[in-house]
Amino acid sequence: MKRKSMLFVNNTNECIGVHELDKENINLVFDVKETDMTFIWNTGEVMNLTIDRIPYQLKKHQIIFLTEFHKIDAIDLESARMVRFNQPFYCIVNHDNEVGSKGFLFFGASGVPIVSVDERNLRDFEISWEMFSSEIRKSDLLQQDMLQAILKRMLILSARILTHSTNFHKLEKNQSDIVREFNYLVERHFAEHHDVAYYASRLNKSPKTLSNLFSIVSNRSPLNIIHDRIMIHARRQINYSNRSIKEIAYELGYEDVQTFSRFFKSREGMSPVQYREKSERATA
Repeated sequence: MKRKSMLFVNNTNECIGVHELDKENINLVFDVKETDMTFIWNTGEVMNLTIDRIPYQLKKHQIIFLTEFHKIDAIDLESARMVRFNQPFYCIVNHDNEVGSKGFLFFGASGVPIVSVDERNLRDFEISWEMFSSEIRKSDLLQQDMLQAILKRMLILSARILTHSTNFHKLEKNQSDIVREFNYLVERHFAEHHDVAYYASRLNKSPKTLSNLFSIVSNRSPLNIIHDRIMIHARRQINYSNRSIKEIAYELGYEDVQTFSRFFKSREGMSPVQYREKSERATA
């Protein structure tokens, strides 16, 4: 009988799992541990999932990329393939020069990436999956190296598609690296630094240069990306924690709750207190 889930774990806690998902083992999706990276490849007709209270619908052969910080609330699928690996197994940040995923497929402040695999690229992904399924059953000194190589192949294929399906292909490599690094820095520092000037300084660029680059690849300015990332965290804390609005504001770098409340209302159309009340009613 074909195994739906296969796991590689060694004595230093380096771990990767390869899973064929259906309605019987769908709960595996929710078993997210610290430093886990996940991508889910929808192989059914439609997959519906809710992440941080936001609904997403994936068509057949679309892949979604998530980190440990994404809260999966619900998922409904016919069939899917999931790869989940932790940072000790393969660190996206340390190996960015190999796959170019940092601030793009993972740790991007610009939203949840979804890659659409068309007929031209489907066979490449199918081959990778067959290699995964075969290699993870083996056990020898080279198994981990092989699994890492297959993982890198899938990430590179995905990054390549995402580059060409967005305006990233209009940038030179050094320019796209700046945009990705900005996204990653925002992901790391959005709670302490709300101004574009901080990130521009870290990147040795002017705020104007960043604005010009982002105008090529997105309709969102660097400042909008920072503000959107703050709002993602604010909503998560309001939805999933018992922290007071004052505590959430302070955690996000606001010295007084009034300033935070004005910011939140300008983005959400209601105050944090009203948003929490609405959320509580929705889940009651």
